[in-house]
Amino acid sequence: MTVRPHEPGDYEAAQRIYAEAFKCPDRPKGEAPLFVALSDGHDMIDALSFVAVVEGEAVGHVTASRAMVGAHPVVAVGPVGVLPDFQNRGLGTAMMNALIAAAEAADVPLIVLLGAPQYYERFGFRPAVELGVVPPNAAWGDAFQARPLRAYGTHVTGPFQYAPAFS
Repeated sequence: MTVRPHEPGDYEAAQRIYAEAFKCPDRPKGEAPLFVALSDGHDMIDALSFVAVVEGEAVGHVTASRAMVGAHPVVAVGPVGVLPDFQNRGLGTAMMNALIAAAEAADVPLIVLLGAPQYYERFGFRPAVELGVVPPNAAWGDAFQARPLRAYGTHVTGPFQYAPAFS
């Protein structure tokens, strides 16, 4: 398995990954429409989005996008997906670690996501409200999480705003 930064040629593979990884009766296209909207809206950050490749095939993808906390630019993570036949092999972990390392190197102050606390706490995420980040929907509770990075300062507080594609 190799993890590498997203490249323009990964667009169709990422769509397939998000469609298959999140496919269910009420969402036959899974998270693919969100990925497409982030890409088409130029809110996806290619340098912080990663692909997991096994035997030359893209089998996992993590999308980083522009977001704001108050007046401060931050990074939102999501969607994150791995093809069903490749899940539970550490690919998601490897992609998340790559994204966090790249965000640290880019002096990103904070990474925010909506996901399972029991999964993301291993990466240093905690409830965003503990850092003064106000979720768009209070009902999200502890699933709305943030991870401060080296460039973080306690002044990075306020309401969180996703890129328009999340609307």
